[in-house]
Amino acid sequence: MAIATGDPAPEFDLEEAFDRPRVRLSDFRGKRNVLLVFHPWAFTSVCAEEARDLQANLESFRNAETEVVFVSCDSSATRQAWKKELGATYTFASDFWQHGSVSRAYGVFDEATGAPVRGTFLIDKDGLVIWSLVKEGRRTEMVPDSLHALDGRVGP
Repeated sequence: MAIATGDPAPEFDLEEAFDRPRVRLSDFRGKRNVLLVFHPWAFTSVCAEEARDLQANLESFRNAETEVVFVSCDSSATRQAWKKELGATYTFASDFWQHGSVSRAYGVFDEATGAPVRGTFLIDKDGLVIWSLVKEGRRTEMVPDSLHALDGRVGP
């Protein structure tokens, strides 16, 4: 079962690239909100559309003190090649090893495919999930809905 709104967000520890520091929820606590976006596969059309939507709205997320972390079980090398191809400037993280452990913690790992289903979790600075959406074909509704959930949570 997926983590729901109001639940404490499970800690995550993901690789962005072998030569960069790991991406951990604890690094954002008290500083930044996190939009954690799970998707099945790199280099696929629907996932690319989601990645582009996030990039197009990145300034709005940053203005809302929110880091975007885009996650699949592809290797970090695959993720970085795809990020470069898309021209994205936010975090593409890998849940490759231990395979799907973070996706499982958030309840979005599909054992049949070996990949996460589409799941988005907006985590506030205190580590609570304040908005979530888990479904196939999620696409762009995650952007306005998740930004709306941040109303009143941004600022000093």
